Amino acid sequence: MSKATTDLPAALLALEQNLPNVRVPGAHDKIYKDECVYSFDSPESETGLYICLNTFLGFGRQHVEKHYAKTENAVYLHLKRTKKPIAQSKHDIEGNQLPKRLAIGLEGGFDTREPKFEYDEVWSIVVLPDFLSIPLPYELLPTKIATAVSAIQTFDSARKLEEMTPWDGEQRLASRYAYELMQLENGVRIAPAGWKCENCDLTANLWMNLTDGRVFCGRKNFDGSGGNNHAIDHYNATKYPLAVKLGTITPTGGDVYSYPEDDMVLDPLLADHLAHFGVNIQQMEKTEKNMAEMEVDLNQKYDEWSLIQESDSKLVPLYGPGFTGMINLGNSCYMNSVMQVLFILPDFKNKYFLGAENIFSKKLSIRPPDDFTTQMAKLAVGLWSGSYSKSPPELSKGLETSSVEGIRPYMFKSLVGKDHPEFGTKRQVLPQLFKPFCYLRTRIARIRIKYRVMRSIAMSPICVCSKTRKNSSGI
Repeated sequence: MSKATTDLPAALLALEQNLPNVRVPGAHDKIYKDECVYSFDSPESETGLYICLNTFLGFGRQHVEKHYAKTENAVYLHLKRTKKPIAQSKHDIEGNQLPKRLAIGLEGGFDTREPKFEYDEVWSIVVLPDFLSIPLPYELLPTKIATAVSAIQTFDSARKLEEMTPWDGEQRLASRYAYELMQLENGVRIAPAGWKCENCDLTANLWMNLTDGRVFCGRKNFDGSGGNNHAIDHYNATKYPLAVKLGTITPTGGDVYSYPEDDMVLDPLLADHLAHFGVNIQQMEKTEKNMAEMEVDLNQKYDEWSLIQESDSKLVPLYGPGFTGMINLGNSCYMNSVMQVLFILPDFKNKYFLGAENIFSKKLSIRPPDDFTTQMAKLAVGLWSGSYSKSPPELSKGLETSSVEGIRPYMFKSLVGKDHPEFGTKRQVLPQLFKPFCYLRTRIARIRIKYRVMRSIAMSPICVCSKTRKNSSGI
């Protein structure tokens, strides 16, 4: 590979010659300055990131020359960034502990805007094919170049724009069953406290069915905790749709779950529905955590739970091809697991890893971030090349290290999720364990993988999804 050389006269001459191909980004241009569109190289990588001043696509060192060969776009803005961790604040500016609600990017929720690192950045203009470099800032840049550079530096990246979209996990929709809910005249009256499941001795995690007023415990968790499934058993036997969690009812509402809608919902007539069974909502007090609070606790304690599971184990880190981890983006854990499984299959590895160079060399009618085959190949190379799973220098010296490498599949998740109502948002998909797999299967089918591979996926037990889901809310 050629190295960038600082020969200002030659670089300025080459820049002038390629000025017609330079564009200034507009309001509708996406700028990919966080990561290479063909690899997981970033400005923090050893060779930095090259941003094309015509397409505004980002490229790692091994792909920028290929892009030049395909497009003859010669002028790039190069960014090399070194990051240093900074102490994290656990309180907001008023001293209140964060987070306080199940939300991302909203007040009181998980704050993705709080800086975790401080950065040292080095910018330069690089002109291919000789990698002639002009260190920035440089006062004698042509006006068009200076304007383009300033825009790229100040505009939010494509990833940042997507991350800035807030997600509110506590926002619920009114149930379609609420306004015409049938309520039985069966004489049932519910006390304001002291509840117990009708089928067992549990006194917590209790749900009252709003059709017949009967009280049952929630679902059993995978580890044996929670309830005994009596509430869901009652629904399966009666098909009475709505239940409210006892202990969460206050004058402003309560946790209502819709079994046929498979989600937490709003019941605009909750006060009337409770009054039918003798419950005065104005006199009720909250005695248990609601579902949003429980999910906030779960998200906050995720790392603690991971440490507990590994507390008695001496973990030996593995590095190299096939040992690359995928970092959770907040709600991508199941997608990550599915993709790790898929790329163990020889046909997937052959098509997307061994065939990656052929895929990357093709001229596309759409941009690489929007091409499914390209992003599958990028993911395959990230997992199988070993480039992002290297042993830290400390290990070779026998020293302890907490450094963890891996890949963050932002571009892949953005592509496969953009047309999906749940997978394309920051919404947690814990209740929909198998949805990402089935959705990805649909996308993969469009690109004509060998029939026997598709048949094996279709026959996989993992794909009997919609009928075997288990809701994580404990209802």
